[in-house]
Amino acid sequence: MDTQVADTLLGSLIDGRYRIRGRVARGGMATVYTATDERLERTVAVKIIHSTQGPGGQAGLGGFVDRFADEAKTIARLTHPNVVAVYDQGTHAGMPYLVMEYVRGRTLREVLTERRRLNPDEALAIAEQMLAALAAAHRAGLVHRDVKPENVLVAEAPSGGPANLVDGVVKVTDFGLARAVEASTDHDSGNQLMATVAYVAPELVTDGRADVRTDVYSAGIVLFEMLTGRVPYDGNRPIDIAWQHVDRDVPVPSTLVPSLPRVLDDLVAKATRRDPAARPADAGTLLAEVQVARDSLGNPNTHTAMLAPVSDGPAVSQPTMVVAAVRPAERPTWARLPEGGAPTRGRRRAAPDGETDVWSRLAALRTRLVGESNGRLAVAAVVVVLGLVAALGGWWFGVGRYTDAPQLVSMTKAEAEAQAAQGGFTLRYADPRHDEQVPRDGVLAQQPAGTDRILKGGTITLTLSLGPAKFPMPDVVGKEFDLAEADLASAQLEVVKGTARYDDGLPEGMVVATRPEAGKEVKPGDKVTVILSKGRAPITVPNLVGKNLNDARNQIAQLGLVLVEPTYKESDKPRDEVIGQSPADGSGVEKGAQIRLEVSEGPPLVTVPRVVDLPCQQAKQVLESQGFPVAVQFNPEAVARFQNPNENAQVPPGTQVTIGCF
Repeated sequence: MDTQVADTLLGSLIDGRYRIRGRVARGGMATVYTATDERLERTVAVKIIHSTQGPGGQAGLGGFVDRFADEAKTIARLTHPNVVAVYDQGTHAGMPYLVMEYVRGRTLREVLTERRRLNPDEALAIAEQMLAALAAAHRAGLVHRDVKPENVLVAEAPSGGPANLVDGVVKVTDFGLARAVEASTDHDSGNQLMATVAYVAPELVTDGRADVRTDVYSAGIVLFEMLTGRVPYDGNRPIDIAWQHVDRDVPVPSTLVPSLPRVLDDLVAKATRRDPAARPADAGTLLAEVQVARDSLGNPNTHTAMLAPVSDGPAVSQPTMVVAAVRPAERPTWARLPEGGAPTRGRRRAAPDGETDVWSRLAALRTRLVGESNGRLAVAAVVVVLGLVAALGGWWFGVGRYTDAPQLVSMTKAEAEAQAAQGGFTLRYADPRHDEQVPRDGVLAQQPAGTDRILKGGTITLTLSLGPAKFPMPDVVGKEFDLAEADLASAQLEVVKGTARYDDGLPEGMVVATRPEAGKEVKPGDKVTVILSKGRAPITVPNLVGKNLNDARNQIAQLGLVLVEPTYKESDKPRDEVIGQSPADGSGVEKGAQIRLEVSEGPPLVTVPRVVDLPCQQAKQVLESQGFPVAVQFNPEAVARFQNPNENAQVPPGTQVTIGCF
């Protein structure tokens, strides 16, 4: 049976004004509800931040609430058609909340879940409005820091219903929310990464630094997902995904969807450069490039391909992709390029009436240049200038822009980086490999090689050393020699036989030990000494525990074994009784093997108490209470007149004391 926990906020009135009607969504930071503003009689969205977002939960929440309130005021001043408007803010039950514009529609995540990927015209239409919102925020000094499909709302289109994404209205939400939360957690909880790893910019992963170009990178990833239906990186752990943004370039969309035009590849590549300085300066700059790209896709003459004829008929020009033609004038005023900003490359001005006789005009110009001296001089001057330009261009492209690559092989990584930086070169690193001669982080190879020609400021790829290959010594104990030798040889280790020895547990010919031992660090080519078993030794060690030392000594001598000087230890056993032995009884040893014994030095002595002059029965009780057996002589009802041993005598425990009573 399904169960559901009731939401206590449903139906409640917040701040005497907002009646909670239903829950829209619950996320990691907040829960969003629909509510009725009973004062203005309109539907709004109320976002209530979870208590766990404050530093330490409810405790110490005051600073977070103050910073959240300041951030809400900043967002409320951000007025733009593509930004979800913020109407009000406050606290309810000690937790901050925002009252926002209620957008009827779906998130971009829901659209992608349903459609998987979008057509280029749809993706660019959504990207334009998303970037327009971000550009407005950047002009106001705000950085979103968490641009992702979940924070992009696609409202119902005014002209074609929710399915018409080209005409739909896009709104961006959660401006500054991650920034407000991070402002409180930076000080109190270790500067945790407040971003979604699939869209996080490299600089936010490496040093927590974010600016407007961080939003540009995330917007580029969102555009990549809209065009391809997936994000560029995945992994088992969020940290693995985050570091792929740092270590790898985002692939161009056409590697996943080959039919996509190159202009979209260039657009995504520019927005997702790993170096922030190489990206568009802000969302407004990227918006202009998206609009130019959309204009070029909207021109049907720029995306056609000639198909080879199937029969004898002529070739037919077919569009490679169906893209809706969009003119700048058809966009909303907030999304248009500036007047004159539309690209004009590739468009020829139509010839005015009366200028159709091009060939006759060209013929007249040729006659004037060749027939007049000034014309001939002009032609000669043009030829000389063109020759100089060609020579300079040839020198530049063939020689001038190149230099010699520095020699970095055998340097350490730090030395190579310093040398490359001095020459203005960029370094990249290939997969490292082991080397027996070059220590770890030394440069093994470079491409291009030292003294080879390279573009000034170009990139040099280095291969670093991992040092000698080391690995744990394989465990071959208990194996036959042939199998052990094969295992060690496969690990490129040299096998040497050591002196065999007896072993009770392993039969003859089995490996009983190796030097170095299993698990120790070795490298290819190392020598490994293998010690084999000779089987069980011929003499069995007898059980000597409990025997008198002299008896044990005689038995050891009869077996041809050698007794090492015994070790005496305190024990409650009688003196000279064997209490321990090594090797243990039943072990196999060779003739002349050493036997070590632990022998009791007897229990510690105890002091006899004084009982003289005590009544005989009382004296007996005192002695027996301390563990002494008592013998009474003469009259048991009289007084003790003497004792043996005497008072304060040191005797073994259990010694009998005799008392005389009369």
